Order: sequence, then structure tokens, then C-alpha cells
Amino acid sequence: MSAAAVSVDEFQALEQKVLQTVELIKKEREARAHAEAERKAAEEELAALREHVEAQSSSASSATKQLETLQRERETVRQRVEAMLAQMDELL
Repeated sequence: MSAAAVSVDEFQALEQKVLQTVELIKKEREARAHAEAERKAAEEELAALREHVEAQSSSASSATKQLETLQRERETVRQRVEAMLAQMDELL
């Protein structure tokens, strides 16, 4: 037997290692695909949440503007009522 010759046991051991390596690579690819799908889903969820937050922020900003407008209108009405009451006091 020459030095390059491989025994049956050694060949089977090598074959077993190759098969284990192939299985390990398959599992790693599956895990990578699963992780990529989860990452994509998380990115989509994050984008949806950002849109929701932006919409809420816009709504809050709109409500703040409406409140400021109502407060200005209330102040205008108050001033007009005071002016009318002053005129009524002058008439009496």
C-alpha cells in the first residue's frame, strides 16, 4: 500500500465529515434566510410605526394650531363683549 492510499475507514470518516459540513452549510443558509425574513419584517414594521408616529405628530400639531386659533377668537370675543358692556355702562 502506498502513502497516498487511503484506508476505507479513513475514507468513510472523511466522507462523514463532508456530509456533516454540507448539512451544517444547509442549516446555516436556512438560518440566514430566516433571519433575513425577520429583518425585512422588522424593517416594514418600523416603517409603519414611523408613519403612525408622524401622523400622530401631524395631528397633534393640527390640534395645537386649532387650539391657538380658538384662544385668539375667544380673546377677540372677550374684548368685544367688554367694549359693549362699557358702552352700555355709558348709556346707563
